[in-house]
Amino acid sequence: MTTASRSDSLGGGGRATGGPTASAQVGATLPELVVHADPTFVISTALATRDFQDVHHDRDKAVARGSKDIFVNILTDTGLVQRFVTDWTGPRAIVKSISLRLGVPLYAGDTLTLTGTVSAVEGEDIHIDVVGRDSLGDHITAKVVIALRGSND
Repeated sequence: MTTASRSDSLGGGGRATGGPTASAQVGATLPELVVHADPTFVISTALATRDFQDVHHDRDKAVARGSKDIFVNILTDTGLVQRFVTDWTGPRAIVKSISLRLGVPLYAGDTLTLTGTVSAVEGEDIHIDVVGRDSLGDHITAKVVIALRGSND
């Protein structure tokens, strides 16, 4: 079963409490997000992103190509990073950019833990460094830039 949880309490609508205000602070940490990547998660997210590469849904072919198992695709990783940040900010966030680098694979059956820190605030732009780790090490290293819409937008 695929599960995702926050390490802290959640507010209304599944949003983590304590999101940014108009004056986000450098060094602020985002609540951790934990995602268990069971085989159904790996396969369904690959297919949902129209990624039909067999290494994301066919265990035998993935192993034949030198992989330990099927693994999560980069489009899913990008979506998880965006979700991680917008769960913290709530619906006011405008994601301006996501720069993502892959490290070790996230294989079916493993667990991904996303952490993040506000690294800069430049005018309306909030820069967030995100790392996703699994049992093998750093799976995702990302830099995200968001802006927050005001309450009148």
